[in-house]
Amino acid sequence: MDGLLRDISAPGRLAVAGEGISEEELQLAARNHGLPLEALRYDVTPPGLHYTLVHYDIPYADPADWRLTVGGRVRTPLTLDLAALAALPSVTQRVTMECAGNGRARLVPRPVSQPWLVEAVGTAEWTGVALRGLLAEAGVEPDAVDVVFTGADHGVERGIEQDYRRSLPLAVATAEDPEVLVAHRMNGDPLPPQHGFPVRLVVPGWYGMAHVKWLREITVADAPYTGFQQEVAYRLRREPDEPGAPVTRIAPRALMIPPGFPDFMSRCRVVRPGTLGLEGRAWSGHAPVTAVEVSTDGGRTWHAAELEPQDDRHGWAWRRWRASWTAVPGRHVLSARAADAAGNTQPLTQPWNRGGFANNLVQRIDVLCVQETGATSRTPAE
Repeated sequence: MDGLLRDISAPGRLAVAGEGISEEELQLAARNHGLPLEALRYDVTPPGLHYTLVHYDIPYADPADWRLTVGGRVRTPLTLDLAALAALPSVTQRVTMECAGNGRARLVPRPVSQPWLVEAVGTAEWTGVALRGLLAEAGVEPDAVDVVFTGADHGVERGIEQDYRRSLPLAVATAEDPEVLVAHRMNGDPLPPQHGFPVRLVVPGWYGMAHVKWLREITVADAPYTGFQQEVAYRLRREPDEPGAPVTRIAPRALMIPPGFPDFMSRCRVVRPGTLGLEGRAWSGHAPVTAVEVSTDGGRTWHAAELEPQDDRHGWAWRRWRASWTAVPGRHVLSARAADAAGNTQPLTQPWNRGGFANNLVQRIDVLCVQETGATSRTPAE
């Protein structure tokens, strides 16, 4: 059976020189979607615009039958239905979530997988129960070291049949800041199916692979979890046989709302001469963002942008930034880069890894500045 599964589930690979996006990658891109960059204007991303990454299928959940269990190395195992979970004291946190593979398609050679550019991000207000409270109620045993989270999504990856399952160290799972949530609401409403209905994990500051959706089991373990999504996937490796470092917290990133208006196919932006306002968002999972710089000449020179004050209530959410630019006729490349209080800064050249993870290379926006020529709705001749 394992051999048959391997026949339909290819190992990870790199694209060969000149290889375009495959039909399989296009299929993934059609199932998953990123944030339209103009939606960076919203402080809180509407659920339909928030990025989604679904490893297998979106499982169907009947709220009447759904149960969450808390077990393993605990003194009092718990079983909660949705009503019991919703009746517990709730916490709401505004959290920016980013896919660990964001930026993968820009790497050379390109790891063949979900072909993200820079749009795999979103910010939502998540409401749920503090994980540390559930673990305290269950009574964690003294020998516990890891907490394992199992989702209802099931599939095959690199020849291995599995439920989607990830773990957190006990110290992270029980931390007060950031406080991990067992969330049942997104922006005030029940979770949409693609975002984990009825319940998901939210781990502020960590890449999206840690935010297990369609959560059904929490298991406290006395040894580190070594399952596929923990020890095989989501590792920073340059060679296939090295253990690699785990992917954990979000590296700093700034994104700019593309100015002007786009060409339909190329997405090249068109602007008029004169002073333009540039704006966007910046975030980091390591420490608060302390600076954003903007370049309008392809990264040759950089100028400080203005950062909005950080709201202490939203310390794990992105910050708005603004800058001005005097556009002159011609072609330009616009970029933004962020730095955080821990000393991390976005790179201008990206360290490469086989999985295409944690790629926070600065964004590049192609802009053409032209004098107004007059709009037309005429269909051009073919």
